[in-house]
Amino acid sequence: MIQINGVHPRPPHNVLGGELQTCSLDPLTGFYRDGCCDTGPDDHGAHTICCIVTAEFLAFSKLAGNDLTTPMPEYGFPGLGAGDRWCLCAGRWREAFEAGAAPEVVLEATHESALDVASLEELQSAG
Repeated sequence: MIQINGVHPRPPHNVLGGELQTCSLDPLTGFYRDGCCDTGPDDHGAHTICCIVTAEFLAFSKLAGNDLTTPMPEYGFPGLGAGDRWCLCAGRWREAFEAGAAPEVVLEATHESALDVASLEELQSAG
């Protein structure tokens, strides 16, 4: 959890209003690589939407310039396969949604700030 001047603010919340749940520890995801789709001022990509990636989405992302399938061991990234959970950038999820390629969203593990990019109904309907 992010600290501000050594103090923990309220725990992060999900789009349903509850406490943000873990998205994935294997593969380890999240901007802070803590398994959660938490965000903060350094997270310019807003890695806030926890998804279960599909082959269709991975192909879409690769065509859009973000190859999530190729391992990058130097960054501790194993590469993703269909069925993996991953914290996606909210903007990329929006692009995939508009293209009909958005993967299923894990609402309990999706940060509430994702609602700045997509409605709860849109998040629920994906996949």
